[in-house]
Amino acid sequence: MSTSPSPRLMRIAIGSVAVGLGVLALKAVAWQLTGSIALMSDALESLVNVAAALAVIVALHVAHRPADENHPYGHHKAEFFSAVLEGVLIVLAALLILREAYAGFITPRALDAPLTGLALNAGASLINGAWAVVLIRYGRRHRSPALVADGKHLMTDVVSSVGVLVGFVLAFASGWWWLDPVMAALVALNILWSGWTVIKGSLSGLMDEAVSDEEMATIRRVISLSASDDDALEAHDLRTRHAGQVTFIDFHLVMPGETTVEAAHNLCDRIEAALMEALPDARVTIHVEPEHKAKHSGIVVLS
Repeated sequence: MSTSPSPRLMRIAIGSVAVGLGVLALKAVAWQLTGSIALMSDALESLVNVAAALAVIVALHVAHRPADENHPYGHHKAEFFSAVLEGVLIVLAALLILREAYAGFITPRALDAPLTGLALNAGASLINGAWAVVLIRYGRRHRSPALVADGKHLMTDVVSSVGVLVGFVLAFASGWWWLDPVMAALVALNILWSGWTVIKGSLSGLMDEAVSDEEMATIRRVISLSASDDDALEAHDLRTRHAGQVTFIDFHLVMPGETTVEAAHNLCDRIEAALMEALPDARVTIHVEPEHKAKHSGIVVLS
C-alpha cells in the first residue's frame, strides 16, 4: 500500500486551504467595510474552513501510513478523526457567532458601504459553492470522509452566505438594523446543525458501521458468482466495515470436507481478487470451514 496520499488527492486538499484563505480574505474585507455582524459570522465560518482544510491534509498523510506493529489494520480511521475535529470547530464557531449576534441585537447599528460588501461576499460565496461541489464529488469517488465532510461544510457555508446577503439587503432597505444580528443568529443555528451532521457521520465510521445496502448487495453477488465454478457450498457470517477509503470484509466459506488446503486457498484468492476488482480498496479475510459447519443461511453459492 502507498505510504502517502495520491498527488491529486493532496492537490485537492491543498487547494482547499488556498480557496479557504482567498474566501476568508474577501469576507473579512466585506465585514470591515460594513461592520455587519452577519458578515462577521460568515467570515468567522471561513476561518474555520481554513483550519479544517489544514486538518484534512494532516489526516490524509496519517491515514495513508502503512500498517505497523501498533496499528496492524493501518491508520485509515485518521480521516474520521479529522471530520470530527471539523464538526467541533463548526460548533465552536456557531457559539461565538451567537454571542456576537446577541450583543448586536441589544445595541443595533447602521451598516456602511453595503454595495461593496455585498459584492465581495457574493463573489466569495460563488467560489465556495464551486469548490464544495469538487470536494464532495472527488471525496465520494475516492471514499475520503475528510474531503466529503469538508465539502459539505463549505456547502452549508454557501447556504449561510445566501441567508446573510438576503438579511443584509432587507436591513439596508428597511432601516431595521436589528435584522443583521438576527440573520447572524440564524446562520449560527444552521452552522450548529451542520456541525452535528458532520460529527454524527464521522462517529458512524469510528463505530465500524457496515457498508451501505447497495455495497452489501454487490459483495454478496461477487462472492456467490466467483465461487460458482468450485465446490464451495455457502458463505455465512459476512461482516463489513469502512475505515476511511478502505472497506474491510470478512466471512466464513463452507467447503466439502475432502477439499485440499491448496484448492481452498486458490478459491479464496479468486474470491478476494473479484471483491477487490468490485471494491478497489477492499481488505478481505476468509475463514474456510468444512461442510458440517454449514448454517444453511447467508450467501448461497450459485452452481
